[in-house]
Amino acid sequence: MTAQIPVRWTDPEQQELEERVAASELAWLTMDVDVQTLRVEIDNFALIHHQLLGPLYARLDELDALIAETVAARTGHPEDLRQAAEARRRVDELPDLDALFDSVQEQEAAPPAAPARVRPGREAQRIYRDLVRRAHPDLTTDPAEQERRAAFLARVNEAYAYGDSAALEGLAAEWSTAPEAAPAPDSPDRLGWLRRRLEWLNAKITATATEQVRLENTAMGQLLALAPQDPDGLLEELAEQLLAKAAAQQAELERLLGAAGERPPVGDNGGAETEPQESQTMFAQIPTTDAASVPADAALLDVREQDEWDAGHVDGALHIPMGQLVARIGELPDEKLYVLCRVGGRSAQVVQYLVQNGRDAVNVDGGMYAWEGAGRPMVSGGGQDAYVL
Repeated sequence: MTAQIPVRWTDPEQQELEERVAASELAWLTMDVDVQTLRVEIDNFALIHHQLLGPLYARLDELDALIAETVAARTGHPEDLRQAAEARRRVDELPDLDALFDSVQEQEAAPPAAPARVRPGREAQRIYRDLVRRAHPDLTTDPAEQERRAAFLARVNEAYAYGDSAALEGLAAEWSTAPEAAPAPDSPDRLGWLRRRLEWLNAKITATATEQVRLENTAMGQLLALAPQDPDGLLEELAEQLLAKAAAQQAELERLLGAAGERPPVGDNGGAETEPQESQTMFAQIPTTDAASVPADAALLDVREQDEWDAGHVDGALHIPMGQLVARIGELPDEKLYVLCRVGGRSAQVVQYLVQNGRDAVNVDGGMYAWEGAGRPMVSGGGQDAYVL
């Protein structure tokens, strides 16, 4: 008679929880890998977008400002003056992104090269997904093991961000797992642990889904969604569109300046040259004088913005930003006005408007740069050394 091997009894509730926990872990890890991949793609897309398209956007803003200033100089209309001031302000308020990016790189001892593509290659994706599924810190409850895994995954994420398949392969070979700190299947503590684990996993799945929605709704996430299968091709297409728009704007500016035969240079948001942001050559027919010839007791009107004024101005000058001039024209004295800005472009527009309205006004050629160059005195708004901003 053959002996019967007893069947080991399994708690049905525990068996169900084991299956649910395993399924939730798989679902969460899959979502987490997808979100981390999306984050890398968005970060890389944003970086390459700035490097490739940033100068084009800056050029378009500068052309828009030059066109608006040319129109305002010809018409002297208050609304055209206001629009020109707003267009110039948009250019002046652009952050110097190139300098910021360079400073960040200089702070790192040996910064890796910027990614050449938005999306890491398929082999890098495969290794990355496998490593995350095997080495995620939250797959263990032991604090020391979580710390080891977190440090390891930081290296994995860095290699993946730059699509370095060779580095990822080395990390995959290096990785080895440690014993899990979860209670053993036959431990009396196992059932309670499974319940807590399932609750924790459900919260992680919700948080991960929320983060995915947030990333997809960012400006770069929405732009990337226009061509999810070919983001690099999307950047090339955007560059072509911007180049075509810039060419059209340049042609319009040349048409407006055709009578004078001038072609003002276009700035590049942070380059070494500062004067091209205002062009004096468009205003040759208005009363003009050089900074050295302005009388010491002259009535001066400074039409720059507040931050420019605070950095350095002429003591005793009247400060009215160009965009506020029409509303505050009653504050102007009746005497002859010498109008200043940074290099003479905005002040020329104001002088033309004032002359057309019967006021005695003179543009100071070269603006505050020329004033400083002539050795004329300046003060700052905060007591520090004055300079031209």
